[in-house]
Amino acid sequence: MFKFEPIIQTKLWGGSKIARLKGISDRNDIGESWEISGVEGFETVVAEGPYRGMPLNRLVATLKEQLVGRSVYQRHGNQFPLLFKFIDACDDLSIQVHPDDEAARRNGLQSGKTEMWYVLPSAPGARLYNGLAVQTDAEGLRRMVADKTIMQALAQYEISEGDVFFIPAGRIHAIGAGCMVAEIQQSSDTTYRLYDYDRRDRDGHLRPLHIEQAADCTDYNVLPDYRTHYQPTVNKPTEVISCPYFTTSVLPVNGTAAVDCSTTDSFVVVMAVSGQGTLTADGSDGTFIQAGQTVLLPATTQRLEAAGTMKLLLTKCQKL
Repeated sequence: MFKFEPIIQTKLWGGSKIARLKGISDRNDIGESWEISGVEGFETVVAEGPYRGMPLNRLVATLKEQLVGRSVYQRHGNQFPLLFKFIDACDDLSIQVHPDDEAARRNGLQSGKTEMWYVLPSAPGARLYNGLAVQTDAEGLRRMVADKTIMQALAQYEISEGDVFFIPAGRIHAIGAGCMVAEIQQSSDTTYRLYDYDRRDRDGHLRPLHIEQAADCTDYNVLPDYRTHYQPTVNKPTEVISCPYFTTSVLPVNGTAAVDCSTTDSFVVVMAVSGQGTLTADGSDGTFIQAGQTVLLPATTQRLEAAGTMKLLLTKCQKL
């Protein structure tokens, strides 16, 4: 069971919630905590144990399929395929879209970016934007960006803790002010900004937009509802997202819960999104975990036991 040193990212729109989660004092500009990352230049390192200080992708290269699973290693090699974050938005994030694998590779990038959000305790009335609410096309999208009416074209959701949203590559989206989410995604940091409220960076410059790239990779289909609906069951994992890149389940723990990992040819990442407790893998010594912490279970894990009062997200790498 591996814990990593998170990478703390300051943002123009960052707040103080992550700082409180992480026990960091006097900070109100933290926008993201990258919990487990193999992104080049932003690799998390092992926090403790015999591999302490080792970057994630080197850990994959060292342990290979024992860490990530045979099929995962065959597809991704030494590159860890997913990225796990906590995001705290004190201000609105830009309206953005991510390319799919094909569009990313046309632009010389390794992969696209499909992701999901799990909503953590957020400010009353906080909203997320996910998907188009009106039918349009690339020309219409450019026009709405130019006349600053793009917000009116997006599906908006007032959120509550535990809400889940899936954001496949190509779906326009944004995190609104007051939101805090756990984000699970492909290992990519490619973002095309469509609109940024004419916001300026710390040096007074307008942040760059990527309107043509965004228009080219946007999915223009309109759906009646973009929220993922599910019914959690105490002490049993409930699958909420399954896509070609990852499968995520919600596990509310009250007392003791057991998860069979014996047929999973993948690592499992556990994110604690509320409460606290102990994780035990295959009868090993228990590892304490609390809200805001993340651990990686190797693919060799047969059985996970969780004890305490907490809510966990369990993610494995889905076979393509």
